[in-house]
Amino acid sequence: MAHAQTKFDVTEARLADVSLPRGGRWITEAREAALARLRAMGLPGRRDEYWKFTRPDTLISADVPEAAVFDPQEAPVFDDLDKLLIVFVDGVFDADASSDLSGEGIEIERLATAGEADIHWAKDTYGVLEARGQTPVHRPLAAWNTAFATDGIVVRVTDKVSRPINMRYLHKDPTSDAILHHVVRVESGAEVTLLETGPAAARFNKSMEVDVAAGGAFHHIRSQGRDHERRAATHIFARLGTESVFKSFTLTANGVLTRNEAFIEIMGDDAVAHIAGAALGDGDFHHDDTVFITHDAVNCESRQVFKKVLRNGAVGTFQGKILVKAGAQKTDGYQISQSLLLDDDAQFLAKPELEIYADDVACSHGSTSGAIDEEALFYLRSRGVPAGEAADLLVLAFLAEAIDEIERDDIADDIRGRLEGWLARHRS
Repeated sequence: MAHAQTKFDVTEARLADVSLPRGGRWITEAREAALARLRAMGLPGRRDEYWKFTRPDTLISADVPEAAVFDPQEAPVFDDLDKLLIVFVDGVFDADASSDLSGEGIEIERLATAGEADIHWAKDTYGVLEARGQTPVHRPLAAWNTAFATDGIVVRVTDKVSRPINMRYLHKDPTSDAILHHVVRVESGAEVTLLETGPAAARFNKSMEVDVAAGGAFHHIRSQGRDHERRAATHIFARLGTESVFKSFTLTANGVLTRNEAFIEIMGDDAVAHIAGAALGDGDFHHDDTVFITHDAVNCESRQVFKKVLRNGAVGTFQGKILVKAGAQKTDGYQISQSLLLDDDAQFLAKPELEIYADDVACSHGSTSGAIDEEALFYLRSRGVPAGEAADLLVLAFLAEAIDEIERDDIADDIRGRLEGWLARHRS
């Protein structure tokens, strides 16, 4: 009881420093409901089951830990693609750097604009999927986001859109504290690719709610920025209709603290949900993937593929669950989380889970940690490959299963190039 009371005291003290943003009727109601959820559950603490591997202190404190701005001295990820570009600088929309928010088969507006209306189509999604994602695991930072986010984008996709939407997050203020909330509605038979790049801010809290209707497809590729001292807590909430597709991949290189949460509900028969990630950490690096996929329909498929490469005291965490509800027969659920520890100081913490209430399913999970295969390393060196390059080749081979989840070859090749560059820089 003392721990619970402390949580609520900390929460109320933190809330005393902020106030709900003003807006139209629909978003005000959503914010008030999110604030009530937050007060009921309290901000996260280390004794919470799903926070025992990750310290939430710097994610919830009133003071923002300073994060130096890093100059990568290279073109942004996905820079060569033909895309619709949307730029945020420390969480503030930059209209001058962004493309015109229009396109064939797609409707886009800022959350700040949509939130001024009394009625909007986003009412059926904003905060709704986040609220569903609070059971059975509390996600208080997502509730905080819904309550206090003032900007982001609201996207309605009505056709197959060939040009990706690229949200580029720039970090310029060493003490910036950014909150963004995105809403994506993919209508029946429509398809879109959403790209996210950049460090965003010294501290970043982002939520994205994705509602994919029957026959729709949503592809998501994210590259989290290289500013090493940054901290981020991100959330994806998705709801899938009949024969819909949801695929998400995240590349993380550096970052002192990153927690990526995903809650995916498969609600329609014959739907597919894939979520994957590749993380590379060196030194003061803590990376947490927490994933929950619920099967609540027949003949559906889910895949969770997460690979982490860690050294010099870096820590990787994976918490993944597949829940198969009664009646969700013919479920095919696959989960793999693996780490490659490049020295004795790195650490990987994993908590894979299956919870199944149907009897005609094929579900599996596995988690492994290990070092580079010495025999494979010897084989490459015996054929003239220098030791550092040989080790890099084996690291890339280890990460390949996660990168293969990206459907577009040009984007996958760009990701591989970024990984090769990271390995080369840290080798030297």
